[in-house]
Amino acid sequence: MGEPGTSELVKLEDLEASRTLTGRKHILSLMVENKPGVLARIAGLFSRRGFNIDTLAVGPTEDPNISRITLTLDGAVHPIDQVTKQLHKLVNVIKIRDMEPDQTVAREMALFRVNAAVENRQEIMQFAEIFDAKIVDVSRRSLTIEVTGTADKIDSFENMIRPHGLIEMARTGEVAISKARPDN
Repeated sequence: MGEPGTSELVKLEDLEASRTLTGRKHILSLMVENKPGVLARIAGLFSRRGFNIDTLAVGPTEDPNISRITLTLDGAVHPIDQVTKQLHKLVNVIKIRDMEPDQTVAREMALFRVNAAVENRQEIMQFAEIFDAKIVDVSRRSLTIEVTGTADKIDSFENMIRPHGLIEMARTGEVAISKARPDN
């Protein structure tokens, strides 16, 4: 939504929907200075206001001095307008965007290690193929599978393989970027 001191500042009326506690999933994209302690200050701000961050991903951008923090949270628990205003006050925060899910490309990556005995190994491999997943490690008793896609896709894959004996799972959290406009 904007850099402090520009016309892109977050306006409370722009976040009116979040005040009504609609349950809208919020995807916040924060551009921050790549400095120690920035993530801790941002996470602390959410924690102090009673927000539970559903997913959190941090990584570099095209500029090595700037990092992108992508947070997802549920707007039904608390309105986010106040925390967004507080984020703008943090010195290291450059830009904040509350991204509209229908105007955003969001992806997550997950690794699943699943029991894969000889009798069910082929079925698990078929699930991986259906979900466009990659088998990244094979042992005598298990397969490790990498799945990339929307959170719904990863949830669906988990539901399919869980009955086979899910040993371990690790998920990255969503990263997101705005969809290109037709004129770009």
